[in-house]
Parts: sequence; structure tokens; C-alpha cells
Amino acid sequence: MSETTERVIIIGSGPAGLTAGLYTARSEMEPLLFTGSEIGGQVNLTMEVENYPGFPDGITGPELVQRMQKQAERFGCRVVVDTVTEVKLDEHPFVVKTQSGKEHRCKALIITTGASPRRLGVPGEKELTGRGVSYCATCDGFFFRGKEVAVVGGGDAAIEEALFLTKYVNKVRVIHRRDQLRAHLALQQRAFKNEKFEFIWDTVVTAINGDQRVTSLTLKNVKTGEVSELPTDGIFVYVGHIPNSQLFEGRLAMDERGYLITNAMMQTSVPGVYAAGEIQDSRFQQVATSVGQGCAAAIEAEKFVAELEDRAYPGDTSPVSEEIK
Repeated sequence: MSETTERVIIIGSGPAGLTAGLYTARSEMEPLLFTGSEIGGQVNLTMEVENYPGFPDGITGPELVQRMQKQAERFGCRVVVDTVTEVKLDEHPFVVKTQSGKEHRCKALIITTGASPRRLGVPGEKELTGRGVSYCATCDGFFFRGKEVAVVGGGDAAIEEALFLTKYVNKVRVIHRRDQLRAHLALQQRAFKNEKFEFIWDTVVTAINGDQRVTSLTLKNVKTGEVSELPTDGIFVYVGHIPNSQLFEGRLAMDERGYLITNAMMQTSVPGVYAAGEIQDSRFQQVATSVGQGCAAAIEAEKFVAELEDRAYPGDTSPVSEEIK
């Protein structure tokens, strides 16, 4: 067990986590940030980011993450490559255990573990991610200007993003496993009226083909069993997101989809525990909004710890008082 109690621990190293690390470090909280299995979150998969303020010529996702990490570390954020495997939130200071076998205690906890796009799980998807396979039209749509792309899905997110893509592409083929969309009626009407749309019904993608970039999709009609190949320059997948919240099941309040529930101050159902970024944001899911949420969580965590210390909070191993339960 750690001999000292950290003032704040951050779980996750995407834009929300690194921003929280920067702000808590500048507040001299000496934050300890655990990266998980990889640094950067979903933005690290984006070949170029052009919609984040301050970079008029764009920046690659990996480079943006590296800059954020360097800035946070400059002010004293300790970035540790390790994965949190267990948390205890029913006692205070909170307990955080990691894959390396270490156990840490902290006065405040910021969770930024994000959400992962639900993937198709077909051959070629992983290999061609960032090379024609995308999960974010807002991030990558510009790079398909004048091309033809496919969008997989039939819900609001799929149709909204497909409509966004029509700003750039010549053709959007929406591939849906059913014979009608699930998106709300207004979106459907806009899509059906758009000349750039083409719908491929009752169909699933069984393979994504290409060497250095996506060149075609292998399709299968779920009713007839017919297999075909569709030439395309890219594929955008919108079959849902999976919040990375399994670690907090039974410990923090979640909605029916598993997203952590927070108030306006980014506080979860446990005082002293905050969440930022896509672990609690199922709507916006942008780098800029995650950064803002990480900033807010850090400011609130600093206030929480300051109030504890101002009251000369007793011993590191004492239970949480009734006042802050």
C-alpha cells in the first residue's frame, strides 16, 4: 500500500484526463494520472484534427495528445502507464488498485475513461482504422472531399453524421441491417430528400477490404444471403458507443446505457469523485467538449480537497464523514 495519500488521482489519458492533469497540476495538487493500456483515447486514432481551436493548419491526433501530455507534465502531473483494476469508493480516502499490483489512496478522484465506439468486428476494420475506417465524421469528413463513402447504421447518430458528410462527399451510401431507419422522422425526411444519399437495406458489412487504404466492402443481404462487393473510399461506423464504465458498476450511478451520471459540476453520485469526457457525455463527444469538462472537473476537485484540508480532515484511513457522504 502507498504510504501517502494522493490529493487527486486521474483515471484515463484522453483530452479530458490530460486537461484535468494540467489544471490540477497548476493548482499544485501533484496529480497522479493512470493512462490505462494506451495514452490518448479515441483522438489518438484520428489522423488529423482540424476542428480543435488553436491549430489553423490542423494537427494529428497523436501529436495533439503528446502536446497535452507534455504540457501537463511540465507543471507536475505524474503520468504513469498502468491500468486501474479496482476502486473502493465506500471509504475515504478512496482506494485505487492497479494492474502492477500497487494500491493508492486519494482524497479526490477524476474519472476520464471515455467510451469506445462499438465496432463491427469484421476483417480489415482494425487494420484500416485511420486509413478509410472512421468513427467520427466531424473529425474526418473533410478528408473525403469529392469521394464516395459508406455509413453503417440507421439511428440518429448515423444519419446526422451522414448528413454532415454531404458537405464534402459526392455520395453517401447508408448501409442498414433493417428495412427502415431508426432515426427520428425529421432526420429521415432530410436524408430521403438529399440527392447524395443512397440506401442499402437489409445488409451488413462482413469485411473491409484494402491494402494501405479502404477500397471496398464485402456486403451480405441478411434476407437473401446474397454476397456482393461495394467499391468505396471510406466507411464511417455508427452502431453505438460502449462507455468504459465497467470498473464502476455498483459503485457510481449510471444511466441505462452505462454512462456515469454527473451534475453541472461534473460530480458523480459520490462526493469527491468527478467524471469528465465521454465516460459521462453521450451527446457531444468532441475533443473540445472533453477538454472543457476535464477543466471543470479539475477545478471542482481542487475545491473539494481544499475544503477538506481547511477543516483539518482527520487521518488518511478514517471513513467518510456523514457531511460528505
